[in-house]
Amino acid sequence: MSARTTRTRLFAATTVALAALSLTACEGDGVDSGAPAPAANTSVAGNTNQPSAKGGSGDAKEDTAQAPDSGKGAGAGSAAGSGSEAGSDAGSGAGEDQSDPGLPGKCSASDVRITAANAPRPINHLLLTATNTGSKTCALPEYPAARFGEAQSVPPVAESSKPQSLTTLAPGESGYAGVRLSSGDGSGEGGYDTQTLTIPFEDGSIARVTLPSGGVFVDSALTVTYWQTSAANALEY
Repeated sequence: MSARTTRTRLFAATTVALAALSLTACEGDGVDSGAPAPAANTSVAGNTNQPSAKGGSGDAKEDTAQAPDSGKGAGAGSAAGSGSEAGSDAGSGAGEDQSDPGLPGKCSASDVRITAANAPRPINHLLLTATNTGSKTCALPEYPAARFGEAQSVPPVAESSKPQSLTTLAPGESGYAGVRLSSGDGSGEGGYDTQTLTIPFEDGSIARVTLPSGGVFVDSALTVTYWQTSAANALEY
């Protein structure tokens, strides 16, 4: 074999070897070039999860930010409720201390004119008539605390004559009370004649009542009735 032939074969072998190396290098490049792909995917997945985590953190911050507002709202509502209760309590207390505006006030001697007349029957009875001369409706006391002459005490009241409610008088209206001056059979004690009669009211005012001419005679049987809405009822006792 000639030297030229040998060189030719060596060149061919070298070419084949270089081709093999080139192919191996190409395959290696393919593997290397494919390796980053999983890394890229991992990075993408990581990036995908990362915004979600950040979003969750953001949501938590938003909840935390909202919590003080909710707390303040609840506190404000609670405070408002307390204020409302305090206001409700203050209103209730004031209402208890004041008179009900829907109810009439108490009569005074300046609102009422009281007259006295002998009753035709029963005997020894006096009829008291109280007329409202004022401009507003008012309530009479339960009964007339009549003082005849210099008496130091008021006469007892006939409990059986007590009405269901106080007698109220609109302007111009009248209420009535009966007075048994003395016993009809003379069994009364400590009798005396008098020409004066005063009737006090709850506000401290006093009505002076003119008695029938000649005055009246009273003894220990002296009794009054509760104020009534009719003269007939006042003279039944």
